[in-house]
Amino acid sequence: MAMAGDQPKFNPGAITDYPNRQTVDQVTIAARAYHTPELARQAFGKLDPNRHGVLPVLVVIENAGSQTIRLDQMRVEYVLADRRRVEATPASEVRYIQGPDRPGMVTGPIPGGKPRLSRRKNPLDVWEIEGRAFAARLLPPRQTVSGFFYFQAPYRKGSILYLTGLREAASGRELFFFEIPLDEGAPER
Repeated sequence: MAMAGDQPKFNPGAITDYPNRQTVDQVTIAARAYHTPELARQAFGKLDPNRHGVLPVLVVIENAGSQTIRLDQMRVEYVLADRRRVEATPASEVRYIQGPDRPGMVTGPIPGGKPRLSRRKNPLDVWEIEGRAFAARLLPPRQTVSGFFYFQAPYRKGSILYLTGLREAASGRELFFFEIPLDEGAPER
C-alpha cells in the first residue's frame, strides 16, 4: 500500500476560484461536486467514484474572522432538487459500499483440475478516498481547510450542499447554516 507522501498532490485552489460559495460571519464555504470523469481524475487518478455510486463533493472553508471555528460537530447533507436529503458517508466506510467480487473458481483445461481462486480488489478501497477526505476539527483565524465528503447518490442538477453545526470555539455560538448550490456557475450567495 502506498503512503500519503507517495501520492500526487491535489491542490483545491483558492476559495475565490469557486463560483458556488457562501459567507456567514466571516466564514466562507465553497463546494464543488466532482461528478464528471475529468474532475474525478484530478482528485482520484484512475478511480471515478461516480461509476460506483459515490458522489465526491469538495468543500473548502475559509475563516477570515478572529475566532477559531469548531468543525467537529459539522453536519453535511446533499439535498436533491426534490428536497430528498442524503447524509455524507464517512470516508472510512466508502470502501464497503461496493464489496469486492466474490472469488470465482477457475479450473484448468483438464476437467477435475485443481481450482484457482480469482480475486479482484474493491475499486473504492484506494488511498485517495480517505486521504483526501475532509478531516479538520478546528479552523483557526485566517486559515483555510478543505476535503471531500462522499454521498451515495448520483449528481443531479438543482442540488445543494447543506451544512450546519459550525461553532465559534470560545463561545460555542453556532453559525447560521450554509446552503451552497452545486450547479456549475451558480451565483455566489
